[in-house]
Amino acid sequence: MSPRRNRPKGSGSSGRSADDDDRSRYGGRQTTESWRGEEWSVRHVAGAAAEGKTYRCPGCDQVIPSGVPHVVAWPEHAGVDDRRHWHRACWNAKDRRTTRVQRSRNAPRY
Repeated sequence: MSPRRNRPKGSGSSGRSADDDDRSRYGGRQTTESWRGEEWSVRHVAGAAAEGKTYRCPGCDQVIPSGVPHVVAWPEHAGVDDRRHWHRACWNAKDRRTTRVQRSRNAPRY
């Protein structure tokens, strides 16, 4: 029995598309979702792509530690300055949350 070939068939093709290149460059897939009457660009970030960086989730107002997979979302009409980093669970539950996040008395205000 000969070994299985996992190489793509065809000449001159590396087997990778531009979409695959974007995934490896940015750490995950990018989609468009509708929320609050706006179209949002949503990018799923792998944990390795977030190594050495921490962010604050706007959904729960908690820190997203370095190396944790999360979601980056921004309105399509806005620029990259409006990107927000969310926990995946917080992004999925965004419709079930209230509009005002309740903070404890000594929590930071950012």
